Amino acid sequence: MPARPPLTAHRLRIAVELRKMRERSGMTATEAARTLGTSQGQLSNVESGRFGVSPERIRALAGIYSCPDPGFVEALVEMATDRTLGWWESYREVLPSGLLDLAELEHHAIAVRTAYTSHMPGLLQTADHAREIFRHVIPEPSPPEIEHRVSHRIKRQGLLYGADPTPYRTTVHEAALRMRVGGRDVARAQLRHLLDMSEQEHITIRVLPFDVGAFPGSGQSINYLYGPVPQLDTAQLDQFHGPVLLDAEALLTKYRTLLDVVEDIALSPSKSRDLIHSIAQNL
Repeated sequence: MPARPPLTAHRLRIAVELRKMRERSGMTATEAARTLGTSQGQLSNVESGRFGVSPERIRALAGIYSCPDPGFVEALVEMATDRTLGWWESYREVLPSGLLDLAELEHHAIAVRTAYTSHMPGLLQTADHAREIFRHVIPEPSPPEIEHRVSHRIKRQGLLYGADPTPYRTTVHEAALRMRVGGRDVARAQLRHLLDMSEQEHITIRVLPFDVGAFPGSGQSINYLYGPVPQLDTAQLDQFHGPVLLDAEALLTKYRTLLDVVEDIALSPSKSRDLIHSIAQNL
């Protein structure tokens, strides 16, 4: 018997959205299965992501549920049509699944937006900076696992390069810029890398200086991944136990608003570059 395909972030998101669609329609799983001509067990497997779902089945379910948003339905169909396994799948046996999910969501995002208080954005870290960060994970990873994590992080950054790079905006607190992760040389190289990346047209880096004082979401690192339609956006939070993915509409609205506020109080991109350059010069 062939092994079941891995439960990828895209496959799980399709399942979650189909369940939400049914619940919004007011239909029970039993009613929906009967209308579709299948069993409740099969529908349950689709809504949990245990079974894949074809584009035809997605359209059929959307019709049964009277979904009023054809753009949303076609975005789900597009997700279901793309069944290729990305580069991150080669790490499935060696890294936590949450890291693979993040890489997959970033790969498919039409834009990425982040805010960091005490860390450099993962998509802008140098290999030496990332290696030092991973050395302090608890429980302490083995040297091979550290290198797996570093190579995974660097491969994630591929979306910022090439002929059609993903638009990226980030806000970084001055505290993260001043942390001498890995010592003076590693920290200086990291800041210079930020300056180099900030010159790219598709990358915007803003700095939150110390003198802004308190601000919404302080202490929280946020990755916001834009899907093909707003309903398929994802907010990812870094927690001590690993990445947490959020897709509830109210939470997505909250984190978009938070990122707006943080960007508004941050320095402009040009003044941010000046501050990064000043900190690097004084290391």
